[in-house]
Amino acid sequence: MGSFQQLQRVFGERLVRDPALIAPYAIDTSRAVPDGTPLALVLAESTAEVSAALAWAHEHRVPVSVRGAGTGLTGGAMGYDGGLIVSLERMNRVLDIDAPNRLAVVQPGVITAELDALCREQGLFFPPDPASARSCTVGGNIATNAGGLRCVSHGVTTDSVAALEVVLADGRVLRVGARTRKNVVGYDLTSLFVGSEGTLGVITEATVRLKPVPPGTPRTFRASFDTLEDAGRAVTAIVGGSVQPEVLELMDALSVEIIESFHPSGLTVPRGAMLVGQTVGLDAAEKAAAITALCVEHGATDSGVSESDALLEARRLSNPALNARGLKISCDVGVPVAALAEVFHGIAEISEHYGRRVSTVAHAGDGNLHSTVEAPDTAEGIALADRVIDDITRLALSLGGTISGEHGIGSVKRHELPWQLDPVALDVQQAIKTALDPHNILTPGRAI
Repeated sequence: MGSFQQLQRVFGERLVRDPALIAPYAIDTSRAVPDGTPLALVLAESTAEVSAALAWAHEHRVPVSVRGAGTGLTGGAMGYDGGLIVSLERMNRVLDIDAPNRLAVVQPGVITAELDALCREQGLFFPPDPASARSCTVGGNIATNAGGLRCVSHGVTTDSVAALEVVLADGRVLRVGARTRKNVVGYDLTSLFVGSEGTLGVITEATVRLKPVPPGTPRTFRASFDTLEDAGRAVTAIVGGSVQPEVLELMDALSVEIIESFHPSGLTVPRGAMLVGQTVGLDAAEKAAAITALCVEHGATDSGVSESDALLEARRLSNPALNARGLKISCDVGVPVAALAEVFHGIAEISEHYGRRVSTVAHAGDGNLHSTVEAPDTAEGIALADRVIDDITRLALSLGGTISGEHGIGSVKRHELPWQLDPVALDVQQAIKTALDPHNILTPGRAI
C-alpha cells in the first residue's frame, strides 16, 4: 500500500507489518476475543510520532487501538481488523520530579510502581496503586481512571492528574491543565480525557501530583469473619469511624483459598471473608489496633496486626491467581459503602440460584467489588457465567451503584451502558466523541 510510505518514513523498522509480531500487541488481559488481523503496529517514541500516526489514520479512515502494557480487563486495547495499533511502551521516561511542588512529569509508558519508587527516593509517593502496579502504566491508569488499593484514602487516578498532553484524532497536539493547585480557566478538559479509554485522544505526557511519604512504620491488619455480611458491616463501621486506614481490602473465602493455592503464604482460609488493610503515620500501630477492635465488635472471629505487608501482597495476587484457576468471567461494580452487606447477601443468592461459585475480592473501603464466576471454559459455561455477572451488575445498580468502579467499559461491558446511563447522557457523550473524532477512528465501538 503506497500510503504506508508516510508511516515508513516516520517509523522505519518500528513500523511492524508481520502478523506474528503484531499479535501480542493486539490483545489485553481481558476475555475479549480478537476480531480479525490488524493492518500494522507502530512503536512510538515521541509525541511527534504519535501525531504522525494519528494524522495518517485520520486521513485514511483507519481505526486505531492504543496499547500500553496490555493489563486492561475490558477489551479496550484490543486491535481492530484492518486497524493500526499505536504502542506507547517505548515512551517510558520520567521527565521530571519536581519535589518542591510535589509534581512529576512522565511519559505514558512509565510503569506505575517504578514511578512510585523513584518518588520515594525523594520522600514522596504517587498515590494511585492498582493491584497491577508493577506492570501497568501511568498512561493506562489515566486512560481508565484506574483505582486501586489506596483509593479509600487518596482517591482515584483523576485526583492525582494536574495536566496532560494529548494527541487528538487528526494529529493535533492539545495541552490541558496546569502545574498549579487551582485552575479554573475554561472547561475542565483534563478530567474529560481522564477515563476516556482512548476514545478522545492519545495521552503522550502527564503531569501528576505526588504526596509526602507518611512518617513512621506502616502496620498491616487483618480480621476474619464467618460471613461476608459481617465483613461488609465492619467495613461500613470503619469507613464511618474516626480512625481511617490507608488501605482496606476484602477477600472472600473462595478467593483466599485460590490465592493460597497459587502462592502459599500461610493464610488461613476464613469461613466467610477476610479484611486486610494498612494504617500509616506515627500512630499507625494505635490506628490498626483500633480498627481490629472495631472488627471484633462487628463479628470478627480472629484478627491481628503486623509490620509485614505480606497480606497486601497476597491481595495483589488475586487476579493472576484467579486466572490461573481459569476464572475469567468477572465484573467491576461499585456500590455505596453502606450497601456492602446487602450486596454480599445478594451475590450469595445469585450464586446459589445459578449453582456457580463466585469469588469476590474488593477495594472494600470504597465499595468497589470484583466478583469472578467459576465456570467451565465452554461456550455454555461462559454464557451462564455472563448471566451471573449481569445479575450481579444489576444488583449493584439497584443499590445505587455503578457498572464499573475502575476498569472502564471497553468492549466487554458496553452492553451494560444503557442500564446506568439514560438516552440523554449517552447522546451527550456521543456528541463529544463526534466533535473530537469526526471520522470515529480512535478506539471505535468501545467505552461509550
